[in-house]
Amino acid sequence: MKIDVIIPIYKPDKALFTLLDRLKSQSVPIHKIILMNTGMEYFTALIQEEEFARRYPGAEVRHLEKKDFDHGGTRHEAVGYSDAEIFVMMTQDAVPADCYLMERLTGNLKGKTAASYARQLPDAASSEFERVSRQFNYPDVSRIKSLEDLPDIGIKTFFCSNVCAAYRRDIYEELGGFARHIIFNEDMVYAAEAVKAGYSIAYEAHALVVHSHNYTNLQQLHRNFDLGVSQAQHPEVFSMAASESEGKRLVKEIWKQLKEKKRLHRFPGFCVQCGFKYAGYLLGKHYEKLPRGLVLRLTANREYWKE
Repeated sequence: MKIDVIIPIYKPDKALFTLLDRLKSQSVPIHKIILMNTGMEYFTALIQEEEFARRYPGAEVRHLEKKDFDHGGTRHEAVGYSDAEIFVMMTQDAVPADCYLMERLTGNLKGKTAASYARQLPDAASSEFERVSRQFNYPDVSRIKSLEDLPDIGIKTFFCSNVCAAYRRDIYEELGGFARHIIFNEDMVYAAEAVKAGYSIAYEAHALVVHSHNYTNLQQLHRNFDLGVSQAQHPEVFSMAASESEGKRLVKEIWKQLKEKKRLHRFPGFCVQCGFKYAGYLLGKHYEKLPRGLVLRLTANREYWKE
């Protein structure tokens, strides 16, 4: 089956070339790479389109204005430029860890499996907290999740990440695709709809991408504000299982690991980080009660709020 890769990009740097070179060397061929670039001037500042076309003949660039970018809508538009049976969503800061990413990510997309997502590994510059968080959210054991798992793993049943996730086109079109005009979490909302429709989501622990962030406390607040907004706007998904319990489990895991390493003096700093994340999340969950000016200061995506 044909596999296309779709990557939204914004202000790309030379790391984009590393990503594209790694995709070119995959063990299974990629039919086409579709780049949804926000801001033509940023792309041409990195490389002229003629040179890019010579260097990456299997890639095409679609330009859009920042005001037109939407987490779900832009990705859905990109799917329309693809005719592949399987398409893979990635972000520009995720890099295949080896040449088997596509093979392992797409190998089990059959039967009732609607989508699969990769394991995310921290990079060398990741903080200790980020490393534990990646291991917590992306363990080394694969799992196929269906509605039957909801009582056991709760909100994790619907977890999926467009940092690197593969989708079957037939099921995607049947379900109507990603939500349009969504601030965040288009991947998880889609996964929940698939699971509720009787399909399953595969976590492929042997499909590896390097992807992590060392966010500041304020960046965590902004990001989690948008997360809270997305949950408030999609109660059909997030009322089925509380996500707060996962946060509590992560805190316990950090405490356990710091204790084992005799580094409990670092725990207060982690608690401060958690405070910023939880504050952003709670504010986002109740965004409708906030003044518009405050919402615009709290969000990481101001363009979303413009009419």
